[in-house]
Amino acid sequence: QERLVESGGGSVQPGGSLKLSCVYSGSDFDQFTMDWHRQARGKQRELVTFFTASGKIWYTDSVKGRFTISRDNSKNTVYLQMNNLKPEDAAVYYCKANNGPEMYWGQGTPVTVSA
Repeated sequence: QERLVESGGGSVQPGGSLKLSCVYSGSDFDQFTMDWHRQARGKQRELVTFFTASGKIWYTDSVKGRFTISRDNSKNTVYLQMNNLKPEDAAVYYCKANNGPEMYWGQGTPVTVSA
């Protein structure tokens, strides 16, 4: 059984927006740091953003001002709002849940950005 299920990926034109969702099916979601990573074709997977259990948020420089991570602990869900998408944002986006002893990855959701 998958612990994390992402959705919301798709194809958009440059400048467009998408909102990704990732639902966690286990318990104690509020104790997990939730990350979004992405992997473009032919490249290594990279960390895009994270939201810790204590509320710390971090973004990689290339998405600052365009992407927003949020979480709803009542719904066991983390979101990634992506605005002003660029061709270089195209990738498979993965969420990850980590609380130290446990770590889970989702299956990924693809994002395509092209004119």
